[in-house]
Amino acid sequence: MTTYLVTGSAGFIGSNFVKYMLKKHENVKLVLLDALTYAGNLGTLSQELNDSRVIFVKGDICDRNVTEKIFTDHNIDYVINFAAESHVDRSIENPQLFLQVNILGTQNLLDTAKKFWTIGKDENNYPVWKDGVKFLQVSTDEVYGSLGETGYFTEETSLDPRSPYSASKTGGDLIVKAYGETYKMPMNITRCSNNYGPYHFPEKLIPLIIKNIFEGKQLPVYGDGSNVRDWLYVEDHCKAIDIVAREGKLGEVYNVGGHNERKNIEIV
Repeated sequence: MTTYLVTGSAGFIGSNFVKYMLKKHENVKLVLLDALTYAGNLGTLSQELNDSRVIFVKGDICDRNVTEKIFTDHNIDYVINFAAESHVDRSIENPQLFLQVNILGTQNLLDTAKKFWTIGKDENNYPVWKDGVKFLQVSTDEVYGSLGETGYFTEETSLDPRSPYSASKTGGDLIVKAYGETYKMPMNITRCSNNYGPYHFPEKLIPLIIKNIFEGKQLPVYGDGSNVRDWLYVEDHCKAIDIVAREGKLGEVYNVGGHNERKNIEIV
């Protein structure tokens, strides 16, 4: 049985990933870790928590005691790191929280995985890694900055974060990449465009617009609504993460998009 540590599992994408993996694979065990902050909703996983393949732990990715206990109690093969502070406006109000969780929390997970997955040293003093393990960092295309009127980001696009949120995600990505280079840690990074779908937190654009329509409220649009976003259905994203975790070339970054570029005003 393959054991996954899924952090941020009560969030929008994390909870959809849990549902997808349980439907797609029989021989998996999922250890779910979530701090249950404002964006985490354990009710989303009410059915899945009754599955014998699922174990839930309430805790923070920044807490070494929590992460080491999980690795001690369970034979973790994959870390899928969804855990993040992820709202641009909130990052403007409190940048330090975003840096703490998205960079130092990621680094704590990396250190814990390194401690439990290292089984020796090679002749060049690099760690020898346990077979079949991988750290997968789930990131965002916001690390690339703003999309122009046309085109889309590629894996070769320069990193150009524009908010404390995207800067903190960029920092997290770079520390994952550094562990891959420095310690030869088995890792991948995925960078997705804007997700939409079931259980989306209502402050995000599509559910907020739908909610406001039902309630007869005004529809909020930043500026003239000309900003372009690519929209990705959340289950398609989960499918991509599953494939990259199992089949991705070690050390590679994979962009995950929907080829659905739309101006915000079109979506509204």
